[in-house]
Amino acid sequence: MEYVYTAMLLNAAKQPINEENVKKVLAVAGITPSDTKIKALVTSLEGVNIDEEKKKAVFAAAAPASGAAGETKVEETKEEGPSEEQKEAAAAEGLSALFG
Repeated sequence: MEYVYTAMLLNAAKQPINEENVKKVLAVAGITPSDTKIKALVTSLEGVNIDEEKKKAVFAAAAPASGAAGETKVEETKEEGPSEEQKEAAAAEGLSALFG
């Protein structure tokens, strides 16, 4: 989990998420970095807009709480086409892999 937090911290600080920066942050936090985990993290985040993914995660978490209005929005999204739904599922799947 500390690797994900490191990536989010670097993103918030507008610093590139690369192996060197991840190692520095982990070392300062007193965590012995694992080169394998760092490479996996950096590789999995290449081309990912973390700010956009956070917005999607917040929207997805808020949708069930909104009740009937949330259900309507879900139905409208399905009508747009499966390609958008597949993209969101793939993005969520990739993001959840960081936590598992």
